[in-house]
Amino acid sequence: MTRERTTVVGSTIEINGLSKSFGAVRAVDDLSLTIRPGVVTGFLGPNGAGKTTTLRMLLGLVAADSGSATIDGRPYAELASPAAVVGAALEAASFHPGRTALDHLRVHAPMVGVPDAACSRVLAQVGLADAARRKVGGFSLGMRQRLGLATTLLGDPGVLVLDEPANGLDPEGIVWLRGFLRHLAHEQGRTVLVSSHVLGEVQATVDDVVVIARGRLVHESPLSDLVAMAAAQVRVSTPDTDGFVRLVTEQGWDFSEISGGLLISGASPAQVGAAAHAAHLELHGLAGEGMALEDVFLKLTDPARAQVPA
Repeated sequence: MTRERTTVVGSTIEINGLSKSFGAVRAVDDLSLTIRPGVVTGFLGPNGAGKTTTLRMLLGLVAADSGSATIDGRPYAELASPAAVVGAALEAASFHPGRTALDHLRVHAPMVGVPDAACSRVLAQVGLADAARRKVGGFSLGMRQRLGLATTLLGDPGVLVLDEPANGLDPEGIVWLRGFLRHLAHEQGRTVLVSSHVLGEVQATVDDVVVIARGRLVHESPLSDLVAMAAAQVRVSTPDTDGFVRLVTEQGWDFSEISGGLLISGASPAQVGAAAHAAHLELHGLAGEGMALEDVFLKLTDPARAQVPA
């Protein structure tokens, strides 16, 4: 029978002032963030943002130039039984094609310090119990991803750190992964940290989001707060663009110029209309619309590339 946890077992991840340079390249720059247990946290940013370097420093694989990264208040190297605290997958797992799924895990079990019985347990957890004695060489990509996840679960850790776990998965595999990670966090209380450079890939999975760009933190909040940033935009059509630029600047609203007017963020159509009326500005059109969440992500990580509706 698969063992289920019913109490909160995760640990808080704390990163404070973390920095790392490789030669002249500043990969991570004074990064501070907190990852809490019981939720799935998306660690987001474009390729090259510093996500993998951050995770490697968290796991003691790369030495930081300054700052600290701790799990339950301790650096990874000081954990007495690290595999029982943290399960991590930072790159595509390597499998011997001639080994069965069960034998693959049996190779890892002594290194993790668990008995063979743990191998069957984690295969059941990821839905591979019926494939335990099949050779990995015949596995689909989705099955390999599940086996890789089973490997990270061998020590029954309270913290999972997964770098781009949905890479290459088909829609069915992504749906399975989404449900499984949310089960581990919500039902079992684990700390689940998932990195990705594609917001849409994890949007339906995560509860919290941490967004970095160029090695720096640019946003940290519940996903609902990020969604709220996409909700309020007002399209203004006017022959007096300069007048509206002065108005929105005075009001402290964000805006971008578009053909025939402005796209304003941070205000409702009613607020914009009232302000335009009070300022005696000519207005030909006023419409509320939402920004796509991916556009918000782009605006946060690279404003020069952020797309606005035409």
